[in-house]
Amino acid sequence: MKSAQIVDPTEPSADTVTPDALRSIEERVLWLSTAIIHHANRVRPNPSGLKVGGHQASCASITSIMTALWFEQLTDADRVSVKPHASPVLHAINYLLGDLDERYLTTLREFGGLQSYPSRTKDPDPADYSTGSVGIGATAPIWGAIARRYVDAKIGPAGKGRQYSLVGDAELDEGAVWEAILDPSVRDLGEIVWIVDLNRQSLDRVVPNIAAGRLASMFEAAGWQVITVKFGHLLETLFTRPGGDALRERILSMPNAEYQRLLRCTAQELRARMPGDGERAPEIATLVAELDDATLTAAIRNLGGHDLDALRQAFADIDDTRPTVIIAYTIKGHALPTEGHPQNHSSLLTVEQFDELATTMGMDPGHPWARFDPETDAGRMCVETARRLTRAPIQTHTPPTVPDDLGRTPGGTSTTQAALGRALLALTRDAPEAAQRIVTVSPDVSSTTNLAGWLNKVEIWSPAERRNWFDDDAETIMHWREKPTGQHMELGIAETNLVGLMGELGATWSRWGQPLFPIGVMYDPFVERALEPWSYGIYAGGQSILVGTPSGVTLAAEGGAHQSITTPSIGLEQPGCVSWEPAFVVDTEWTLLAAMRLLGRPDGSSAYLRLSTRPVDQTLAAVPTDPAARERRRRQVIAGAYPLRRVADPVVTLVGMGALMTETLAAAERLAAQDIAADVVCVTSPGLLFEALQARRGLAEAPTWILDQAFPADRATPMVTVLDGHPHTLAFLAGIRGVTGAALGVSRFGQVGSLDDVYRHHGIDTDSIVRAALDLLG
Repeated sequence: MKSAQIVDPTEPSADTVTPDALRSIEERVLWLSTAIIHHANRVRPNPSGLKVGGHQASCASITSIMTALWFEQLTDADRVSVKPHASPVLHAINYLLGDLDERYLTTLREFGGLQSYPSRTKDPDPADYSTGSVGIGATAPIWGAIARRYVDAKIGPAGKGRQYSLVGDAELDEGAVWEAILDPSVRDLGEIVWIVDLNRQSLDRVVPNIAAGRLASMFEAAGWQVITVKFGHLLETLFTRPGGDALRERILSMPNAEYQRLLRCTAQELRARMPGDGERAPEIATLVAELDDATLTAAIRNLGGHDLDALRQAFADIDDTRPTVIIAYTIKGHALPTEGHPQNHSSLLTVEQFDELATTMGMDPGHPWARFDPETDAGRMCVETARRLTRAPIQTHTPPTVPDDLGRTPGGTSTTQAALGRALLALTRDAPEAAQRIVTVSPDVSSTTNLAGWLNKVEIWSPAERRNWFDDDAETIMHWREKPTGQHMELGIAETNLVGLMGELGATWSRWGQPLFPIGVMYDPFVERALEPWSYGIYAGGQSILVGTPSGVTLAAEGGAHQSITTPSIGLEQPGCVSWEPAFVVDTEWTLLAAMRLLGRPDGSSAYLRLSTRPVDQTLAAVPTDPAARERRRRQVIAGAYPLRRVADPVVTLVGMGALMTETLAAAERLAAQDIAADVVCVTSPGLLFEALQARRGLAEAPTWILDQAFPADRATPMVTVLDGHPHTLAFLAGIRGVTGAALGVSRFGQVGSLDDVYRHHGIDTDSIVRAALDLLG
């Protein structure tokens, strides 16, 4: 969509434009999208010889749909997610509307140019949603609709408008798509409209068993309105002639591959193949014999997804009280020489084919970027569409202030998981403006992740208020009060949905200028299941906090299936994300507040907190009582590590993280009993420490002071690192000062058992730490 600009109010209205103008624009969009890909592969120098790629056939199948949508249907309040392989179509439309400079048309898949797939953050022209990872872009508008409704009800006006998803039929193979469609929260979202580009081809073949009827029944079962656009005006007219009903039955019953083969036939071959060998073949043969060659070859291509009148009627039939899916029959490669070829997915027109297409369309292959003359009907329609889609500038709001410290020094025994819920409740008292921006999300694990108190306080978000039938039940501890003003959202057990919603909640600062603090909580073993869509949400500009809890083999009694091993290294490897694994309650509060301060701003970041259900003696944290010393500790916690125990003349350094700090400190005591002096360092963020080390070597930009405070050169000794996760996460720390090291951790699937047995099995118990230190010292 266009950003605000000055337009001439004297320009003619689109009402004066003829239907031929829309067909001219449709053809020009097809030409431009084809030319963008052609230039990237056939014209632009390619010294490396590496494939550039692009998807001319995939663009051609959806050109009619996108033309009809943009130039007749969209308003400035609507948002559209474009299927990944149709990005050149989006660029072509933006170019015709004046949203893309001509110089970018030659830069598809070039450094600094047009991205391979639509990108909100990297493309030079507008894209409402980033797409590219199959299924994720398709479902994003669902979560965008919920995010908009939440902002509208809780914070302030966020506009209206439909949320469109343009989906390739092969994307419906992705399970995450159906997880989203089937979620109970979706059936009330009447602004959701999906358009399925049903071209019945995938990467390698014509898919034999794609059945629109089956897809329709699946959407209907989820409460969606289904509109099927099968045939265009020409075919519908033929169906009214004698033998027409037989022709219709023949087309509907033939296998996908057979139909695709007909697209490659001459008129003479069509007359022989079309009737088939059924009982009514003679009727069909008589009908097609009456048609001239041009009509016959046009009829076989006259599917509803390429008929602008049929598409217009489909849009008019949308019921805005529930989600809608329009299943539009299309042809892959429509109107291109590669039309209907079973391997046309990534195929490119030859130079000769491109020149022939230019001749057919009256274009100049040497200068393919012509816009319409503004005095023509098509030119006026482009101007009017640009005016209609112009959006008012977004008024951005600065996120409310989040405190650095809640001022508490917890005692007794507690867990970092419990600390999360308590910190959220504390914010409602100590920082109510910040707390108002918090929205928590979980996949049916709120009670088991200690969020019950928070839920009782802020209530559950729902588009409409619903009665809580257990309000008068004295034995019900967690109250499920659903209101539009609630601050917790709970989806079904589908982590992909959860992080998709988090990504859109975390993008409201850039969509509507209203920042939120989304916090998603899930069992840490399932973080990896959600990591790819969460990562894609970060790529698209969503900023959120993902909390994995409980974590590690410390969840001993649950066995290997519920014990996470590789999650601690996420912070080392995930762009746009800072990770922390706090050991104590106060560390949890400090890192949570730091993570919140990163959200809702152009230079912001997402965060991942890995928490534990292990009860830990909080006095082990030894939080300084002096205010300046406490602040120094807080800054160290946020930066990635802090010295927890300093001794005179250390000969070994023990470095622990998270739940393993208890064993690390116990090992130091055991070594001291043998007159072996051991420093103890508590790591809170391996990722931040790695960035600091890279920066010290000139390979990154990050503050480096934490290395000198946590690992000073004058205290460099052999190092044992230990964590409840894969040992490589902390193995690099020995390289800070070039000392010898031993890395302890978990590198095998977990086992069920007691905590002592499981720790001993993986070699992360106190005995193992002591042995590793003694081995290093010889």
